[in-house]
Amino acid sequence: MAIPRTATTARGSGKTGRINDPERTMANILEVATREFGEKGLAGARIDAIADATHTSKRMIYYYFGSKEGLYLAVLEEAYRRMRAQEAALHLEDLPPEEALRRLVAYTFDHHRSNEPFIRLVMSENIHRGQYLARSRVIQELNVPAITAVRALYERGVAQGVFRPGIDPLDLHASISALAFFSVSNRHTFDLIFKRDSTDPEAVRRRRDEVVEMVVRYVRADPPAQV
Repeated sequence: MAIPRTATTARGSGKTGRINDPERTMANILEVATREFGEKGLAGARIDAIADATHTSKRMIYYYFGSKEGLYLAVLEEAYRRMRAQEAALHLEDLPPEEALRRLVAYTFDHHRSNEPFIRLVMSENIHRGQYLARSRVIQELNVPAITAVRALYERGVAQGVFRPGIDPLDLHASISALAFFSVSNRHTFDLIFKRDSTDPEAVRRRRDEVVEMVVRYVRADPPAQV
């Protein structure tokens, strides 16, 4: 994790004990801020609440992140950074194409289900039309490897005759994201309208399997015609 500002000492901060471990302090702030922004959005989140929960001060938070908006942007970047690091750890290149695709889709579904604050953050940033993420200097760098991995996986499958040609890897990535995202972003309204409990473990397992199968069947090459 990069430190936004040079912070070898904390003159005047009143928190000299914590500045000696800035990485840990920042990680703690980001973790708490993720929940605060995820629950209340940028406008509703309070720096005072984050400072209290992390046993720091508003002054220290501003020292590290510059402003409330700077902290919000850092939270967004860290959320994407963690997700992409976890994707890289899947080692999709070591698996046969269809197995790799199944693992990627299942991971995306599981990640979104277990990281509702991330979903809320993305929804919030879309309400803001991406204006804060547009200020990021690293967001493109963070997300390009994800598309590169999907493209490599897809092209490998096409070359082996496992996947059908003609699919844009970016569209494939969008479809995987959309199917996984919806199960979290619309869970409350969907369950209310249709009187179901999508948090039931069996319902989650069934939906996960369906999402994986939908993507695989969409990408899979048609079987040779019988002569």
